[in-house]
Amino acid sequence: MKSRLNITVDEALAAQAKRYAARHDISVSQLVEQYFRNLTRPAHKKNILDMLKKLPKPAIRVAGDGKEAYYRQQKEKYGL
Repeated sequence: MKSRLNITVDEALAAQAKRYAARHDISVSQLVEQYFRNLTRPAHKKNILDMLKKLPKPAIRVAGDGKEAYYRQQKEKYGL
């Protein structure tokens, strides 16, 4: 179901919008409706895990257990 909406814009802007709509073979109403649809659609959020999978693998090789090395380093640094 369609609903009427009255908007007030600058005359020059209205003329530009009409010319744009005519060049693209659509009405100004369709143009505004498309804009509102794009404006109000929810943002597509990417999953962080999918983004991590796409990252290149580092070429660094660590010998031993990284977790253990981290805790040892923290103990040496802070005396924990």
